[in-house]
Amino acid sequence: MECPHCGFKQMEYVAAKSTICRQCGRSFSPSAPKPGLKLKDHAAATEELPLHRKLEGIWNRQRNRVVSCFECKRKHEVSDQATSTNCPGCSAHIDLRDYKITTSFSRTIRTRGDVHLTSKGDLSSTSVICTSAIIEGKLRGNLECEDSMTINLVGKIPGRIGAQHMTVERKSDIQCFRRVRVMNIDIKGRMSGEIVATGSVTIHKNGTLDGNVTAKSIAIEKGGIFSGQLVIGQAGLTQGELLPEAKATEKKTEPDVPLAGTQPLPAT
Repeated sequence: MECPHCGFKQMEYVAAKSTICRQCGRSFSPSAPKPGLKLKDHAAATEELPLHRKLEGIWNRQRNRVVSCFECKRKHEVSDQATSTNCPGCSAHIDLRDYKITTSFSRTIRTRGDVHLTSKGDLSSTSVICTSAIIEGKLRGNLECEDSMTINLVGKIPGRIGAQHMTVERKSDIQCFRRVRVMNIDIKGRMSGEIVATGSVTIHKNGTLDGNVTAKSIAIEKGGIFSGQLVIGQAGLTQGELLPEAKATEKKTEPDVPLAGTQPLPAT
């Protein structure tokens, strides 16, 4: 196949629907006609299609999205219909599938797709990395979302969780045993745990938060309840993290202080 962008030629599987150029790293479809290729039947090309055929063509039109590599963090375009790809920079495999968990699942997940943990699902993987997630069942491992996380659960979460934006739904009642790291979080139900947010924490009406919060800002609507210690400012620092550093500096500065009588004082 010949890349329509740079003209580089490479071998591809016959049934491939999309691929990536090994020269320029851009995505293209091997079955798509080359630019400048003229149709043989001009009459058929000028024939107006029915409305439903036009809508079907718009719906089935190939769309691309940008994904980043897990290893080298390089970003490139892939087709929405692709289930996996290889990084053009380091050739690492990137999973693009969506996972819907309805039973017990204990395998490690690392995908640029979404994860849906249903109410009957039991996710006990040690590490799960995805774009966005919906949590309705038992979550025993660690979960890291690149974009958003929605929690609609009544129970305990023993692992670490984090996302850019997290939403705790109204019927939720969760207890987090480890620190929750987010950019922004909306609490509409009940939540217990420690939150470190680089952005804002919002407790909506009838929402309840019991635990320590470190964030840049916090908003509590009328009817919301907050119980715990609050630190507004630098989200990366908490008292528990500062104490070991303070002790280390004390030990380091003690030998630098001269003892009394070791050196004579200069005459005045």
